[in-house]
Amino acid sequence: MKNYKFTVKYDGTRYYGWQRQPERNTVQGKLEEVLCRLCGVPTEIIGAGRTDAGVHAEAMIANAELDTELSVNEIRDYMNRYLPDDIAVTGVSEASPRFHARYNAIGKTYRYTVFTGEVKPVFGKRYMTVIDDKPDVGIMKEAAKLLVGKHDFRNFCANPKMKKSTVREIYSIDIKQKGDMITFIFRGNGFLQNMVRIAVGALLEAGCKRCGIPHIERALSSGERIKAGPTAPPQGLCLVKVDYF
Repeated sequence: MKNYKFTVKYDGTRYYGWQRQPERNTVQGKLEEVLCRLCGVPTEIIGAGRTDAGVHAEAMIANAELDTELSVNEIRDYMNRYLPDDIAVTGVSEASPRFHARYNAIGKTYRYTVFTGEVKPVFGKRYMTVIDDKPDVGIMKEAAKLLVGKHDFRNFCANPKMKKSTVREIYSIDIKQKGDMITFIFRGNGFLQNMVRIAVGALLEAGCKRCGIPHIERALSSGERIKAGPTAPPQGLCLVKVDYF
């Protein structure tokens, strides 16, 4: 048995997220079906994170222990031959026996894309969120400064019964506008369930002047459960990169 590292990209539109779920279409489930076919035995693949239903990934990192004589390129080609068209393995390499895609990750980068044009987009609409408003990017950049750093993001988590620590560190939030497109780039040491989407929702509320920057500040500092903002739709979110030592 050898431990292998996989780089996977996928369009999450048809899937109930990464994590395997009984009788549901998931990215992990599809990968494991093909690995089982390759190895002849049930095989688990471990992802660096658990993207939500409808969320995409350009470079999800995963690992699996396989008993096979195939080369890394042959493993890659075999998987791509049998995977559906919206999932692709872009790279396979041998990893150390102790490598764990989730526990060894030290940071992640996510991108969220918003379309603000007056004419609906025809192409690429599965990878962006379309809104009718014209948010003020300057206000959103000011509001985003509050989120950068180490904070308790309990009010930016979709799981109200989260028992583990909800403290995370966001290294940076870059917000850029080009024509009708606004992109949010989040870099941090880790993200809670729906954390990026809730943060984007709060920033858009501030940018559209439906709530003030003090509301975001209160959501970070309050010890009580308060709604930080609406959760932005999943299709605009994409996992871009996972960092390791």
